[in-house]
Amino acid sequence: MKRIFALLAFLLMGLASQAASRPGNDDTILVKLPNQATMTLYVKDKAQLRQMRQYKLDSLLVLLDAYITQAEAAGKNSKSEQVTMEFYPAKEQPGKKVPEQIRITVRNENGTQTKSTERVDVVLGRAFGVSVVEKKEGEDGHITVTTSSVSDSARQAQRKARDEQRANRAVRSNFNIDLGLNTLVNRETPVGGENFDLRPIGSRYLSLNWHYDIRVGKKGSPFHLVTGPELSFNNYMLDKNNQFFDVDGRTIIRKNLETPNRELQKSKLAVSSINLPLMPVLDFKNKKGRDAFRIGAGGFVGYRLGSHTKIKYEEEGNTKKDKDRGSYNLADFQYGLQGTIGIRRIDLFAKYNLNDTFKENRGPQAQTLSFGISLLQ
Repeated sequence: MKRIFALLAFLLMGLASQAASRPGNDDTILVKLPNQATMTLYVKDKAQLRQMRQYKLDSLLVLLDAYITQAEAAGKNSKSEQVTMEFYPAKEQPGKKVPEQIRITVRNENGTQTKSTERVDVVLGRAFGVSVVEKKEGEDGHITVTTSSVSDSARQAQRKARDEQRANRAVRSNFNIDLGLNTLVNRETPVGGENFDLRPIGSRYLSLNWHYDIRVGKKGSPFHLVTGPELSFNNYMLDKNNQFFDVDGRTIIRKNLETPNRELQKSKLAVSSINLPLMPVLDFKNKKGRDAFRIGAGGFVGYRLGSHTKIKYEEEGNTKKDKDRGSYNLADFQYGLQGTIGIRRIDLFAKYNLNDTFKENRGPQAQTLSFGISLLQ
């Protein structure tokens, strides 16, 4: 196979000069070597020739030499007439300009005569391939190189290198979404109100998070600090036709005394806030550098941006929705604890407000507990 690699090297180094000498026939380039071997290059246009420049020829030939040797050895030990092996140099040499995948097929064709033909097909990702046919003395042999219009393997290798470079940064930014449920714990019903329950599924929590992941320590350290703004939405949906009312500067929960028989399809209090967490996280990777296990716990502070109540009901055959904006004596500032635990790309979270959801003695005394799943980007 040494002669084959010499021919291949000669071909790749002479591509540009051959293309320039044949301006009227860009799709087929014919190269004749001193030993009367003929090599043919098929391309769509000259731009495809330039795509092949992204690979370092010496490194590429060393890779092909090693991989073809392995494939030939496997072919000799196999009873099958054809053996195909796949190699992934981009994973073995991250950051270098090498194909993401090299697929080598060795075919041993034995006929009735004494002549034996060995054929080796080499495909470098989807970018270009090499087909080698080598015969015994007195017979013709040829090498054919073909390219496609898009260098997918190069782009994938570059993308992988960028991802690894990003993973090694000391500070990374990311966006994720928290989806979950709310509940009120440690509740005390104020005077004038009634005992109430929240609808579990209707009391939803949503948070849009722009986080900064700060690595503490050297490269590869699992210790990180997570912080960054969070835009959160808490919904508290009441059950049993109860509503939120602001009476004499106090927020109470009860049925509407003016329409006690009205059946409510929905009755909720919606609150939006901006939060800032600070959470130490231990982030462990597997041998391939991918996410394996995470666990973290910390605190957060926040400020209420807005709030409103909304009820939905049927009246005279029509669906009506009443919305009323107001503070409802909700606490403007909030603070609490939060934690997360995750495996691979799935994270679970929990947030507990240490301060009361409503101002002291001006609403139901309770703390908010939110929990759910994080959708990582």
